[in-house]
Amino acid sequence: MSDSPDQRTAGPTVDFGYERVAAAEKAGRVRAVFDSVAGRYDLMNDLMSFGVHRLWKRFLLSQTGLRPGQRALDVAGGTGDIAAGLARQVGESGLVVLSDINMAMLAHGRDRLLDRGLAGQVMPVQGNAERLPFRDASFDCVTIGFGLRNVTDKAAALRSMYRVLRPGGQLLILEFSKPVAPGLGPVYDAYSFAVLPALGRLIASDAGSYRYLAESIRMFPDQATLTGMMREAGFEGCRHHNLSGGIVALHRGWHY
Repeated sequence: MSDSPDQRTAGPTVDFGYERVAAAEKAGRVRAVFDSVAGRYDLMNDLMSFGVHRLWKRFLLSQTGLRPGQRALDVAGGTGDIAAGLARQVGESGLVVLSDINMAMLAHGRDRLLDRGLAGQVMPVQGNAERLPFRDASFDCVTIGFGLRNVTDKAAALRSMYRVLRPGGQLLILEFSKPVAPGLGPVYDAYSFAVLPALGRLIASDAGSYRYLAESIRMFPDQATLTGMMREAGFEGCRHHNLSGGIVALHRGWHY
């Protein structure tokens, strides 16, 4: 008995927020979300987090251990906040690569780096986190801030980031996680699913994209699960730091 057309075309599915979509379809749908929000992305981050996202990123930067002359990669770096901080750490003798799969976000990040006078120290590169277009052992530090949850194959992305790290290099993942403070979860859920889409509609004229972003946070692995995924990708010494009661966590792992 032959397969039906649906059976022949069916393939692996992944989460797109609370929706299940074909794995091959997710990257395009994520790209459409960020094409829509790129111009208001930084303003929305400030409004959604009451500016606290800047403190989370500052904490990430405090943990890099980078020195002048070294090389760093910021994956899914969007509008360049983390890349700018990395550039100041490695100085003019070092190099920072700002990588993002979305050209609209990358262009916005490049413009902001120009405004900050850092464009000469940061190289923008369009690239997929699952297949980073860099040689093995190219970087002393790799960062990814609020980007891993949008990747279709997170395990492949972790392996790719491990591959481009030099021995002794560190990966830092800043991402929304599972609240651990008592009573915080229900309040955070109410805020995420009521306030974020409303802000998206008001500021970015796009409630749907911010509803997806809220859903993608809920679907992301919790702290322990992500730590296990990092170990499976080859990272050692893996640990995490909860920030803001676990709303966000910074995960760290080393390539020894």
